[in-house]
Amino acid sequence: MVVLLSSVAAGVGSVGAGVFDVRGIVVGTLGGLTGWVAWAALTYLIGTRVLPEPQTRANLGELLRTLAFAATPGLLRVVGAIPILRWPAFFVTACWMLIATVVAVRHALDYTSTARALGVCVLGWAFSLAIAAGLGILFATPVS
Repeated sequence: MVVLLSSVAAGVGSVGAGVFDVRGIVVGTLGGLTGWVAWAALTYLIGTRVLPEPQTRANLGELLRTLAFAATPGLLRVVGAIPILRWPAFFVTACWMLIATVVAVRHALDYTSTARALGVCVLGWAFSLAIAAGLGILFATPVS
């Protein structure tokens, strides 16, 4: 529920004040939700298969619960509906969510190193952005 609400906040925050653009809200919400799912899945794979520590014992559900709580600052993205606050709101919440995600990953995957958790999160984030960019290019290209 937290991830869904955070994604809706991203959708509302991405369209701007005084503009009731249902399509924009839906696209922003779906983009936020899809991005979170991709990041969570990639973080799980990288954290448990590519960069695990010897004591790493986690299942997908455990990691998803902690990552969902780390998405809580995303609720503040709704402030982005005020045009002058859009980029600051999205920047601050993205940084806050990254920090919360690093803490979540460190605890859920039983890491002893915050640096390893940060590496897993940054790699997962970079790959999810690459996937999102590829999908954006694919769907934004006009069909002749």
